[in-house]
Amino acid sequence: MARIGVEETLTDVQQLLREHGHDVVVLKREQDMNGCDCCVISGQDQNMMNMQNAEFQGSVINAHGFNSEEICDEVEEKLQLH
Repeated sequence: MARIGVEETLTDVQQLLREHGHDVVVLKREQDMNGCDCCVISGQDQNMMNMQNAEFQGSVINAHGFNSEEICDEVEEKLQLH
């Protein structure tokens, strides 16, 4: 089971990832990314939580323009690469 950080506005993505068996962490601040294998951001704010300056080693997925299923598929694809 992967630990996925998801921006707090993406509640439908959080729920779907939980249904797929992932441990979901709601991202409210930069520190919430610690220990996450992957993060999903809304893409509405290009500098969400100053992530462009964060030293995060996992994948960051921009959810803008995608539905929950597409985002979940992308997360699981990224996790297979690690």
